[in-house]
Amino acid sequence: MVADSDSNIAWHRVQLKKNRAELKALETARFTMGEIATAKRNGQTQKAIAELKRKIAQSERVIADHDKRTRRPLTTDLQSLSSGSWSNWDAYTNQQRKTGPRSTGRG
Repeated sequence: MVADSDSNIAWHRVQLKKNRAELKALETARFTMGEIATAKRNGQTQKAIAELKRKIAQSERVIADHDKRTRRPLTTDLQSLSSGSWSNWDAYTNQQRKTGPRSTGRG
């Protein structure tokens, strides 16, 4: 995986990996050991799974949005390149559009 210059995206990538592993462990344990008989424990497990799925979806949305804004096309054939949008190719240009030109602070 390529290192991210945006620390927020890097954090989301780490959280995504961690939450997916935790969700897999919870679901595996649930099916390996069987459903817990007590409603309280079962409710806690369901809440934990739902929360992990929510966090995973949120991180996936943030990462997908970032990738959509900054990734270059992966294909290099003329047909694909001619039909693609070239206006959002450069992440630096997109960043300047958001923040505007940087001032030097001089009058």
